Amino acid sequence: MRHLVTVILCCIVFAGGGIARGEGRSVRRALPVQPFPDTSKQQPTVQSPILRRGVADDPSGAAGLRVYPADAPDTIAGSAMMIDARTGAVLYFKEPDVRRPVASTQKLLTALIIIQSGNLDKADRVIRSDCEVEPTKLGFRAGDTYTTRQLLGALLIHSCNDAAVCLARNEAGSIAAFAQQMNAKAFSLGATQSHFVNPNGLPVPGQYSTARDMARIAFAAYHAPVLREYMRMPGFTFTYNSGRKRYFDATNKLIGRSPMFTGMKTGYTGSSGRCLISSASNGSREIILVQLGGTHHTIFDDAQRMLLWGLNRSAGGSSIATN
Repeated sequence: MRHLVTVILCCIVFAGGGIARGEGRSVRRALPVQPFPDTSKQQPTVQSPILRRGVADDPSGAAGLRVYPADAPDTIAGSAMMIDARTGAVLYFKEPDVRRPVASTQKLLTALIIIQSGNLDKADRVIRSDCEVEPTKLGFRAGDTYTTRQLLGALLIHSCNDAAVCLARNEAGSIAAFAQQMNAKAFSLGATQSHFVNPNGLPVPGQYSTARDMARIAFAAYHAPVLREYMRMPGFTFTYNSGRKRYFDATNKLIGRSPMFTGMKTGYTGSSGRCLISSASNGSREIILVQLGGTHHTIFDDAQRMLLWGLNRSAGGSSIATN
């Protein structure tokens, strides 16, 4: 039966895998493009301490190991962790506690803080310094006003750095004050080996996290319905104050490959390498995969291979690595 499930899953992913052949844009555009979801009646909750208990903790006998389990496929990422998205149990790790920059994957933490107030329709005003943030950006203008909902979509779907700083400044009054909130929130989620300085993950001294910490942050984001809705969108149309509209593709190229890939967040800088937090579900299992410090452009293919392995791995069926 496990073999049959694997074959079916692989067929779903590879039969018409337009992304790999450069056809992904048309595939994603063929999907219905919805406006930013109306979450005003949803409570943008984050996880309770009970739900977070044990998330990304080492399995019995695995503490201190470089890789777990021994029979897992390797990843191109320098550090990685895979967890069960429902329970937080660890299914795989590789160098999970090495501190490294995590680029835009830390926008998941930014988003968790933004939704805490529950008012996604409040007006956020753009100032000049917001517009100067590079490189991935919306390209808005000083004096423009957008709802938190609009900017949050740009943050999570297309990873816009200017949207991140605008949201953070409007939320906390300054980037420094927002960074304090990030660190406090991370600590509350069990991400105690991290330090954040800005809301977008652009390189700055003293900013770092680990695969384990990012798995804990991703677990909380996964269980926030508002964020889940954005992270699985294949793209969005942004309407500027001038009335001009622009379509932005999702930076997460897994989304267009198969419905089993359910979102999360990309990241890349020269210092961080390729980073990706991805999630997948086959109906009976839901998993989250964190990959940090990748050095190759095939990070999405690597994630797909790891996620398929994770979805079909039997619970408790692997031995412990000793290397």
